[in-house]
Amino acid sequence: MKTEDYLDYNKKFWNERVSFHKESEFYGLENFKLGKNKLHSLERGELGEVKGKSILHLQCHFGMDTLSLARLGADVIGVDFSDEAIKEAKALNDELGLNAEFILSDVYSLPKSLDKKFDIVFTSYGVLTWLPDLDMWGKVVNHFLKDDGFFYIVEIHPASLLFEDRKGIKKLSVKYPYFRKTKPLEFDGTGSYAEPKAKTKNNKVYEWLYSLMEVFSSLLNAGLSIEFFHEFPFTVYPQFPFMKRGKDGYWKTEEEIPLLFSIKAVKN
Repeated sequence: MKTEDYLDYNKKFWNERVSFHKESEFYGLENFKLGKNKLHSLERGELGEVKGKSILHLQCHFGMDTLSLARLGADVIGVDFSDEAIKEAKALNDELGLNAEFILSDVYSLPKSLDKKFDIVFTSYGVLTWLPDLDMWGKVVNHFLKDDGFFYIVEIHPASLLFEDRKGIKKLSVKYPYFRKTKPLEFDGTGSYAEPKAKTKNNKVYEWLYSLMEVFSSLLNAGLSIEFFHEFPFTVYPQFPFMKRGKDGYWKTEEEIPLLFSIKAVKN
């Protein structure tokens, strides 16, 4: 198949899941409407003060993190390739009386429809595996940054994606490759991380796995410098069924494997 075919499957997958994601306990939309900020303490601390900053949020899903940034005083634009996600994000923005903007676009096409530079380009949690070309991604990130701006990502650690995560497993077991193959991995299953029992029709999906080396290279080759890189032995959702949630709200395994990483990068 061509890359466009893979992405078409992925778009159908995500379009179908917006309707039950917004109703799920995982996303907690009702509490968000009552004022809860959906950003985690990790990214809030590492992003720093965002009030008055212009922010481009790539791969924003149906906009809860984008709107959380707006609530903190940022001038923010959220972008996603899912029609249903952007439709819901705009409706949510209007319902809450916030001033975020949302654009329907894949990451690579965005420079054709948005002519603006930003203080911060932001993306988070489960975004890179949906991108077929990480080098082009790095160039898009650099394209939208002001000369004194910065890029920030907090993401699932690629080392943790090596392990089997199906329901019922009781220990870490390597199943997936660390180094990228020529074709994306194919998955086919109902539901999602937010609603595993949901009955869905569009279930075939394709994901690209990247090593940390490829993530760094894509940013460095695009003309960015790394200001910091951090790794964490916890994550924001039960990635494996045997994980335990701490009092801080983060999920951990008994073994301290790397589960998240973050990068802050600036223009050279």
